[in-house]
Amino acid sequence: MDNPSENPSDIARQAILGAMLTHVPFEGWTKLSLSKAVKDTDLPKGADELYFPGGPLEVLEFWATSHDETARVKIATKGLHNMRIRDKVTESVWAWLQELGGHEQSSRRAISRLALPDAVGQGPKQLWNSADMIWRAIGDTSTDVNFYSKRTILSGVLGSSAMAWLSDDTDDKSKARAFLEARIENVMQFEKAKFSLRKRRENWPDPAELMGRLRYGRRRRRSR
Repeated sequence: MDNPSENPSDIARQAILGAMLTHVPFEGWTKLSLSKAVKDTDLPKGADELYFPGGPLEVLEFWATSHDETARVKIATKGLHNMRIRDKVTESVWAWLQELGGHEQSSRRAISRLALPDAVGQGPKQLWNSADMIWRAIGDTSTDVNFYSKRTILSGVLGSSAMAWLSDDTDDKSKARAFLEARIENVMQFEKAKFSLRKRRENWPDPAELMGRLRYGRRRRRSR
């Protein structure tokens, strides 16, 4: 299989994205910033429609995918194998957040753009994909209902933590880090409570049996 980085189409898309990110803070994720990006590259006129026929929203999706891939590579170098699951998740989310560094204004613009009616569903989908990337990167192999619940919960953590990152004006993003750790702690406490409830329910009487007793009474054993 060819290396994606050597794919001419992907190289062109990356070039357009890189150029567009210099205009987005001022112009937003718009057709204007996309056309300006093409002019900044050596690509011919019309390259925006060729490589991003879906317009700025497709560029946004491509940026999210590129962001996830860069974060995945970074997570793979962290040596998380011997950590507790909460620490694996925390460090992986932090690596994902750090990829926003230097692009805070473009990220804010992205949030505003994804809130418009024609982008309904794209934001949640991108967060889901990011959550899925993180769980896979740390070795999650679940296939049952936990597969979906883990990604749904982590999507919420990613979204709220990204907002905390973008609003944090400290140099080391210490406020965002504290927020992330608190969110992970909340999730772990919820999972513990859910597990405890599930264990207790194993000893609860069968509701159908109880209803039967109320209706018919306890059956007497036949005497021999």
